[in-house]
Amino acid sequence: MINREDPLIRQLAAAEPVLWRNPNIAPAAQALADVGLSAADVADAAARLQRFAPYIRAVFPATAAADGLIESPLYRTPKLQEALHLKSDLWIKADSELPVSGSIKARGGIYEVLQHAEALALQHGLLREGDNYAKLDSEEARQFFRRYTVAVGSTGNLGLSIGIMAAKLGFQAAVHMSADARQWKKDKLRANGVSVYEYAGDYGEAVAAGRAQAEQDPYAYFVDDENSRHLFLGYAVAGERLKAQCAEQGLRVDAEHPLYVYLPCGVGGGPGGVAFGLKLAFGDAVRCVFAEPVQSPCMLLGVYTGLHDEIAVSDIGLSNRTAADGLAVGRASGFVGRAMQRSIDAFYTVPDAELFRLLRTVRHSEGLQLEPSACAALAGTPYFDDVANATHLAWATGGSMVPDEVFAEYLQEGEAA
Repeated sequence: MINREDPLIRQLAAAEPVLWRNPNIAPAAQALADVGLSAADVADAAARLQRFAPYIRAVFPATAAADGLIESPLYRTPKLQEALHLKSDLWIKADSELPVSGSIKARGGIYEVLQHAEALALQHGLLREGDNYAKLDSEEARQFFRRYTVAVGSTGNLGLSIGIMAAKLGFQAAVHMSADARQWKKDKLRANGVSVYEYAGDYGEAVAAGRAQAEQDPYAYFVDDENSRHLFLGYAVAGERLKAQCAEQGLRVDAEHPLYVYLPCGVGGGPGGVAFGLKLAFGDAVRCVFAEPVQSPCMLLGVYTGLHDEIAVSDIGLSNRTAADGLAVGRASGFVGRAMQRSIDAFYTVPDAELFRLLRTVRHSEGLQLEPSACAALAGTPYFDDVANATHLAWATGGSMVPDEVFAEYLQEGEAA
């Protein structure tokens, strides 16, 4: 039962911006036991990505500088820090610039497709241990994968990552997209040979339809964003990579110098996996904070009530309609909510108008191009700006592939907000 008189529930139901500091946060050594995955699992995922690096470099030339690894830059943003009137240093982890699909979903989505491809290829003798995976860039390999389908339900960015990677390998790729998915994302998928199915309903309807269709095909593999451990591990690899970048940049992260990381949250797989990787890498020196739109606070609602995926934002009268299409999810991942409920320090919600104001500010101050969803990461920085010796890090989840004319519309919204 929902206590509708609870002050936080009343604020959420009224679509008011809220901050909830998690009273159940536990030391990393204890909380990470909730996940059911380990540092060894993340290391295995990192090794798999390394095995695929020669193939990725061959088929996606934009990854050549990183030798076939799909990774994003870490930027210090002093002009944005000044524009936001922050005392603590502000950094942006620019997953908006990730190769292939330009969003955080390139981490988990591409990893899950690769692990599925590897399993099939090893099972059928297309690959053997020790092979150079660049051999998968061949007509023989593409003909083999063409027997199989990879499908996913998505609001947009996960579909881009899954669809583009699957189609590149040769799979039949199917993306089931909710009504809030942007048209340019659908167009890009179709241009890459992906079958796009459109629905009038929300994310949940697209996922259910995609799952049902895949269950009818013994050669279909459905990427389950709500429950996938593979997606989660693909995101988690980011933790050690960020730790290395911090060391290169001279960014100190320890008990006396905490790092506050702000992660936009939809169904929860991306931010949950990244937060898991960060906790493994930095322990209690990192403080993870989730950001959601005021109309779609599904993870906050699930963790706060303890109901997780047994409650939806519609149950408290919210519409789940937001300009932050990547975050337009009404029901959170029960797996992520239960796994990470003692690892996330705080949750906050953001109105759409604030997302557009921040988008404009980022563009004018640092010249970066972010989606509205990504700008949710910046809205929480004032809440923790009084923490001594702290550093802010906003995880910019997408934006570089937004068409110029669409981004111009976003800027106009920012001017009017």
